[in-house]
This record gives sequence, C-alpha cells and structure tokens, in this order.
Amino acid sequence: MAIYRLIARGSFGPKEIEVMTAAYEGALCAVALTDRNGPPTEIIAKSIVNVTATGERDPEKIRERALNALGIRKTAA
Repeated sequence: MAIYRLIARGSFGPKEIEVMTAAYEGALCAVALTDRNGPPTEIIAKSIVNVTATGERDPEKIRERALNALGIRKTAA
C-alpha cells in the first residue's frame, strides 16, 4: 500500500504510523476507492503524510484536511 512505502521513508514513531494508517484507510473508504495500488492512493497517502507532518495527530482531522487539500469530497454513504 502507498502509505506504507511513504512511512518507511520517513522518521515516524509508532503512534504517528498508527494515526496515519487509520487516516489513510478512512480516506480511501470516504472516497470509495477500492484499487489500493492505483495512482490516486499514492496522492492521498502523500497528503496524509503532509498533514501529519504539521503535528496533527487526530486521524479524522488528518483525513479531512488531507482530502480537502486535494479538493476531494467524500462520497455519500
């Protein structure tokens, strides 16, 4: 998965990794993205890492900020 490749390149602790993973999974579900190997997942993963790098640690806030930064809106449930 894209998020794991990016996390491996960075210097994140266990808590940050847990938070980023939760935000990433939530973001993919929020936009109904099922192909976990496509380019959109990489873009979302990078956005998740960027938001986490600002110091945010709430997975829901990270997810929302990352998707908003990309101009992506959640799909209707």
